[in-house]
Amino acid sequence: SDPFLRKFFGLPEQPTANERSFQVAGSGVIVDAKSGYVLTNSHLLENADEITVTLLDHRSFPAKVIGMDQPSDVAVVQIKADRLTSLPLGDSSELRVGDYVAAVGNPYGLSQTVTIGIVSALGRSGLGSDGLENFIQTDASINPGNSGGALVNLRGELVGINSAIFGPAGSNVGIGFAIPSNMAKDAVRELIAHGKIRRGELGMLIQDFTPLLAQAFKLKISAGALVSRVMTGSAASSAGILAGDVVVAVDGRAIRSDVDLRTALGLLGAGAKATLTIDRHNKLLELPVEL
Repeated sequence: SDPFLRKFFGLPEQPTANERSFQVAGSGVIVDAKSGYVLTNSHLLENADEITVTLLDHRSFPAKVIGMDQPSDVAVVQIKADRLTSLPLGDSSELRVGDYVAAVGNPYGLSQTVTIGIVSALGRSGLGSDGLENFIQTDASINPGNSGGALVNLRGELVGINSAIFGPAGSNVGIGFAIPSNMAKDAVRELIAHGKIRRGELGMLIQDFTPLLAQAFKLKISAGALVSRVMTGSAASSAGILAGDVVVAVDGRAIRSDVDLRTALGLLGAGAKATLTIDRHNKLLELPVEL
């Protein structure tokens, strides 16, 4: 319905009454060729009446929504098709700032477009979303229509799902954001198994642990997630976590902020088990927890 695009493609200036009033074009990634599972963004599918997946060989298939999760902006749809090829998953935790990455997608309807750039930053949050934020920032050109598409490393492995852009006019200015593949992988597993992510809780309030707080608490560490309150009868209380503890790792993965901890726990379902490494008065303790 965009007037500029209608003129560009030689369409009437005003949509006629029998045309669809609203269409969204995005991208997706085949993650399971045998079952026909396609990974994409949940914001592309909101309020959709009909979903069609078009492949590189121009075959099109109706898609069924398997599950959507707004906080992580991840969704899985399924198509019934043969001769599919899935993209191998990479380990997004191995990414480093400066690594080369390529974005593949459907910007402005130009399908199978590839752009290349570098990883500009890792662990980006605070972008105004109410969901789980742990974005990969890249300067590989990402434009409207790239959402849900693959961010791959130079080995052709999926390391991210392109999700958002920062630009005054809604187009690329060299600042794009992708959901890390490790985060998407956890979401996909839950969505396929249950159709939704059954989030568990620990029952504690946390905040960012800053160098100023480190000085006040006389702790040697400078980053982590500070536990400010533990709810009575909660999983955190049963695990022995106390107010004033600083969570520095979950299952061996470093936690540098409260956002890191929310993200690490946010994709774990109810009943999931994890090991929290905490700093308590400059002593490291490992506490098993069950959400």
